[in-house]
Amino acid sequence: MNSKEKTVFQSVIIALILWIPNIAAVLLSGSVTMLADVVKDGNEILATFLAWIVLRKVSQGKSGTYDYGMGKFETIIGFITGVVMFISLFIVFYSGIWRILAPEPIQIGGSLLGIGIYCISICANTRTCLKSHRIAKIDASPIMDSQWRLFRNKAISDALVIGTLIASLVFHEFWWSWLFDPISSLLIGIILFLSGYHIIKSSFQDLLDKTIDESFQFLILQDLVEFFDEYIAFHGMKSRLSGNNVYIEIFLEFDDDRKMGEVQDIIDRMKSSIEQKIERSTISIVPSRGFKNGDH
Repeated sequence: MNSKEKTVFQSVIIALILWIPNIAAVLLSGSVTMLADVVKDGNEILATFLAWIVLRKVSQGKSGTYDYGMGKFETIIGFITGVVMFISLFIVFYSGIWRILAPEPIQIGGSLLGIGIYCISICANTRTCLKSHRIAKIDASPIMDSQWRLFRNKAISDALVIGTLIASLVFHEFWWSWLFDPISSLLIGIILFLSGYHIIKSSFQDLLDKTIDESFQFLILQDLVEFFDEYIAFHGMKSRLSGNNVYIEIFLEFDDDRKMGEVQDIIDRMKSSIEQKIERSTISIVPSRGFKNGDH
């Protein structure tokens, strides 16, 4: 079991362990913020479990089955994670608005239990977030990127819930303290919206094979300038992402009088130079006389 798979699996187990007592705290406290958070956590547990299944299949899969690897599966799960966040968003906003229209005080016993559980939860989620972020920086992956953002939001949500419960208990004698609970749930909804939008946008672009980042294009252009005298014309470039891997095709026209061995030597040198500058890249330099409307 690799580090990504192990981290996500541990996240599922920890989330399940904390989720069950959270449900009990919701029933005892009557807190709409805790209710929204529990529903949100349930959806996120499902998304994390799906992420673990995909990582497991990727680690066990036969690389020869897919020419560009199984990275798209990771992107799909990142997309699903973002969609789950938006589903949770509607639940959170509905619960918060409903409680604003019909405010009620939260129960002290259940709130004290909730504070204890969420203190443990915020520590666990912060640890998982930092670990996932560290792995994502070392071994970039759509799944790990969505995972660290998801657990960052869970930690922030936990902090909001704790703050809401404490404030509601301290000022429980005042009617306006009843509004702390639904307002906090709406803040959680805003966090979900921002993070879910980022994940869906990023995943959707990868699924549609969005052109590589401009910084990568600049590095490639630098090499094209460096080898300017070795080819006649540049006829375009295509790229695609598969998980954390980058595949780039560069179409160049060479002098007809040159032997194929000389052309291949140039291609090998250009390929090596670009792949050293762009991590996890596979460069294909295709001799070409030009192409129209994507045909080559």
